[in-house]
Amino acid sequence: MTEAELIFTALAELSTRQIAETTHAVGMPANKVAAKSGGSIAKRARLELESQTGKKVVSGENYLPPPRPKRLKKPGA
Repeated sequence: MTEAELIFTALAELSTRQIAETTHAVGMPANKVAAKSGGSIAKRARLELESQTGKKVVSGENYLPPPRPKRLKKPGA
């Protein structure tokens, strides 16, 4: 991940945690709402930075291709 990707990921996590604490989120449904809100905050910040700089924040730098399917062994082999 690039430095910017790490920063925006941290922003999303911090925002989510603080929203969950403020709303006293308990359980999956309430925490899901907090996570959506925290992610939206980071998304808006990322889009604003991209529009101001003209550069993409997300990179394919550490992209891993999907794993190849495992081949099954033939019986008796």
